[in-house]
Amino acid sequence: MEEAQVVESKDGTISVASAFAGHHQAVQDRDHKFLTKAVEEAYKGVDCGDGGPFGAVVVCNDEIVVSCHNMVLKKTDPTAHAEVTAIREACIKLGRLELSDCEIYASCEPCPMCFGAVHLSRIKRLVYGAKAEAAIAIGFDDFIADALRGTGHYQKANMEIKKAEGNGALIAEQVFENTREKFHMY
Repeated sequence: MEEAQVVESKDGTISVASAFAGHHQAVQDRDHKFLTKAVEEAYKGVDCGDGGPFGAVVVCNDEIVVSCHNMVLKKTDPTAHAEVTAIREACIKLGRLELSDCEIYASCEPCPMCFGAVHLSRIKRLVYGAKAEAAIAIGFDDFIADALRGTGHYQKANMEIKKAEGNGALIAEQVFENTREKFHMY
């Protein structure tokens, strides 16, 4: 087996070159193939008027399970983002809640809602193309992340964010204690 070589770049970062360079290239080629499909979905969604320029592909064992795009306008559903739609459809197609043997390819960095859906589905790998700033630059904003970062009042939507107190909070918390023996996720 070939010995690993330490390589230092001009900016001072250090990387390791190994005998697995061929493997790295194969993974990069595979990622490119599935990410290209997600980008095609993004164009498709805009071209047919279904929603914004976002696409997502769920892959299992090197096969595309589903390929979806943003459906917010078509479904009149603000949660019908490409990643959420793809996860919903993959779960239905595979007949299960968790996708731990799957990967998701997204044309753009997921918003907090989509990232949450990826996490909850237990997808093992997320690959995205564009940074969120590319979407922000054309008018999509990361308002959820801004709201969660700490302001108690989200100015843009004129929405107050507050945790309930007193009995409302207590009965909402009790539902978890009262149902834990009846409901198991995984």
